[in-house]
Amino acid sequence: EVQLVESGGGLVQPGGSLRLSCAASGFDFGSSVLNWARQAPGKGLEWVSGIYSDGRTYYAISVKGRFTISRDNAQNTVYLHMNSLKPEDTGVYYCVLGRTGVKGQGTQVTVSS
Repeated sequence: EVQLVESGGGLVQPGGSLRLSCAASGFDFGSSVLNWARQAPGKGLEWVSGIYSDGRTYYAISVKGRFTISRDNAQNTVYLHMNSLKPEDTGVYYCVLGRTGVKGQGTQVTVSS
């Protein structure tokens, strides 16, 4: 059974930083594409970033230059390092397995002064 467990969210002031983690199990992690997506209050799910098995990374324009995705295949974990956070980054952040749509329970990120 695929399991994705996100953690690391919280309340942070504008300009601050957070690191999200996603612990994965139940599939071949090293060969898989992992994504981060977010859902702001009252809005749909928005793709944020993705990382391929070979380490290639991709970002939404809204976060490029501020967020960094990385993976640790030995720990079956994918990370999202978020810097220079803005109020519009507020939302529930999900780890999503490839194109399957399978995601975890999410972790809340709130950017507010």
